Amino acid sequence: METRIEYDSMGPVEVDARRIYGPQTQRSFNNFKIGDHRIPIEQIKALALVKKACALTNAKCGAVTEEKAKLIAQVVDEIVDGKWDDEFPLTVFQTGSGTQTNMNVNEVIAHRAKQLDESNPLHPNDDVNRGQSTNDTFPTAMHICAYFEITKRVIPALDGLIASFEKLQEKGKGLQKVGRTHLQDATFIMVDQEISAFVDGLKTAKTMLVQNADYLLDVALGGTAVGTGVNTPKGYLDVMETVLPEVTGAPFRVKNNKFQGLALKDAFMMAHGALNTLATTLFKIANDVRFLGSGPRCGYGEWHLPENEPGSSIMPGKVNPTQCEALTMVCAQVFGHNTTMTLCAGSGAFQLNVYMPIMIYDFVESCRLLADAMKSFTTHCIDGVEFVPDKLNFFVEQSLMIATSLTPYIGYDKSAKVVKEAYKRGCSIKEIILEEKLMTEDEFAEAVRMK
Repeated sequence: METRIEYDSMGPVEVDARRIYGPQTQRSFNNFKIGDHRIPIEQIKALALVKKACALTNAKCGAVTEEKAKLIAQVVDEIVDGKWDDEFPLTVFQTGSGTQTNMNVNEVIAHRAKQLDESNPLHPNDDVNRGQSTNDTFPTAMHICAYFEITKRVIPALDGLIASFEKLQEKGKGLQKVGRTHLQDATFIMVDQEISAFVDGLKTAKTMLVQNADYLLDVALGGTAVGTGVNTPKGYLDVMETVLPEVTGAPFRVKNNKFQGLALKDAFMMAHGALNTLATTLFKIANDVRFLGSGPRCGYGEWHLPENEPGSSIMPGKVNPTQCEALTMVCAQVFGHNTTMTLCAGSGAFQLNVYMPIMIYDFVESCRLLADAMKSFTTHCIDGVEFVPDKLNFFVEQSLMIATSLTPYIGYDKSAKVVKEAYKRGCSIKEIILEEKLMTEDEFAEAVRMK
């Protein structure tokens, strides 16, 4: 491998000559060969947007020249467009503040700017990182990244699933079925009523996502090292208040408590908490769907799920609820992420949290997995569900809990006696009622008719 010699404050470093990152990136790459987990490119692009906002703000405050700010902005636009994705190779398991990744971005911007204009060289620290610290830029990028992951990735996928269930709900109107509580037969319910729980549950999860994402709009930018804003130019936050929303296209807020922004990760946890809640709702729904589709002959079998692929290497003709299984595994992974992030968020010390790279990695993965799984579940499962009326009617006719509707007419004790007798004889409730002349056929029909 051909190398070039670069210098930082610790001395010379051999850097891969093919790359436009610099010595601090190379040091981190050499020193942290831990796993295959890379800082998400979404976080890199968010951090690049922070650099653009800072450059434009610094120029307005007179801290850097207009020419340098334009160069930084030009390179950032290239990074956001995906032109330099391979220049960000660093592992998640590095310094807990993300300093090496911050410098990775600074170095790429400075080196690329030199390629664009050799007459106006940029220093990674003095120019690109001007008025900044990793301690405020990295968590700001986390908020930007997380906000866009929720609003641009998760919510559209969730909307698609909600729409699919709404169509299924409409299809289920007029179909009566047996309700189930404690995994035991319960009173009757309509199919569309059962699905309404899924629809409203997912809509509630969406509301929580939107509400909790708002906390992410408060960012730590301007706090620099410990929250005091040391090394920022005069009027920095006043200018940034306008510039950051313009650069990101979202209403991020910088007029806030920087000490909280650096030391605590409560807003980040609220946002992931909403993802975790969505995962619990999806987990429950996916399990219900696979039970309702179980069979085809020896299970509940009330729903016919799409048959996408063979389900067994040994049992011919077997088809499994694989989309449900994939979705529940994704949910389990999100639960694990939430546990990891809870530990990380609570383990910051004094003015800084030093678990940030793994937190943003897990957050992005939660969003990506949930969005992908919901789209797959929608397309390959819910969109193709068909109800099985014969099975629905069979369970309704065989249910003993129809007796609940009889208690206003013959009382609880007589109804319980009828249930036991019907179960013992293997016959229907109606047969016992008519046989013992407890009600007429018309009275029975009126009693069990769903209101």
